[in-house]
Amino acid sequence: MIDITNHENVTCVKAVTPSKNTVYLYLVDGMLIDTGPKILENELIAFYDQYDFDLVTLTHSHEDHAGTASWIQKNKNVPIYIYPKGITVCEKPADYPEYRQIAWGIREEFHPLPLRESIQSRNLEWEAFYTPGHADDHVSLFNKETGRLFSGDIYILPTVKVLMKTESISKMMNSIQTLLKLDFGAMYCSHAGYLPDGREKLETKLDNLRGIYDSVMDLYKKGYSVSEIDKILFAKKYRLEEYSKGEYSSINIVHSIVSDIQS
Repeated sequence: MIDITNHENVTCVKAVTPSKNTVYLYLVDGMLIDTGPKILENELIAFYDQYDFDLVTLTHSHEDHAGTASWIQKNKNVPIYIYPKGITVCEKPADYPEYRQIAWGIREEFHPLPLRESIQSRNLEWEAFYTPGHADDHVSLFNKETGRLFSGDIYILPTVKVLMKTESISKMMNSIQTLLKLDFGAMYCSHAGYLPDGREKLETKLDNLRGIYDSVMDLYKKGYSVSEIDKILFAKKYRLEEYSKGEYSSINIVHSIVSDIQS
């Protein structure tokens, strides 16, 4: 199912999968930001045929953001851009666990172009800020003239309770600090949607991540092991941890911070 709304001349497409996972894609000034999941391709094709766009910019290569890029490349004469680190990922068949394939569909390979430090839509110039932490090829898009910020997966929720093995808490914190230096108003998040109080949301998340980081560091310096710290700070466990076979887990939060401390 998709639901289309408009905020500040931005077309916001809320895509909800059969398993109730939600992701957003956005259309602004002729630029499509992200392409949603393969599992909703038919609904999104109807949107693509109804709305006109000149280019696609991906915030990163994950399957819920790049899922229909292959269809666009085959059927629409528009360029698709991604941060250079994501190009080889997109050019290969999808390589992610079965539970994610069930949730989002199986992304097909496509051939994007390298996204540089800025990109031009019809009337606006967008700065592409490299914001790793969630993914190594993650960018956020900002336009000075309008103050709009498309943050990708940097925000999602005000805190973290589980983390992917490939994610980094310290890089997330650095990326949030990068974005907080910008003079933005509303924030368009890829999972939380349109957030008029985006700056406050990001500040809250940064504070929460700092608190988690400091708590882990304090316990680690006192001699506690990674598993002991996990049990102390993250006693509550979530179904996703078992369902993902540990790809998402609270212990990954601890591992990420301890690895950063040791480096």
